[in-house]
Amino acid sequence: MSIFAVEYVYDADSAQIRDEHRPAHREWLAGLLEEGRVLASGPFKDGAGALLIFTAEDEVDLSSLLMKDPFAAVGAISGMKTTEWQPVIGPFAHLV
Repeated sequence: MSIFAVEYVYDADSAQIRDEHRPAHREWLAGLLEEGRVLASGPFKDGAGALLIFTAEDEVDLSSLLMKDPFAAVGAISGMKTTEWQPVIGPFAHLV
């Protein structure tokens, strides 16, 4: 299992659609947290995006997972960067 940092980018004009679909988005994340697939997640304070930390077998597995995000389904995410991450210090270091 690998750990991935995922950065979502939001357009300023997507705030209304994100507000509308945030409950479903957070419910999806909560389910993944229970499965151990989400380690942390949260929006940037400026509202321009979010950082999410996932576990996945590989990039294909991660991509498949991200397509199920309700925000992705309604076009609320304008950009995304995924990077495999290897934590060496902190609470996630023991997972790799």
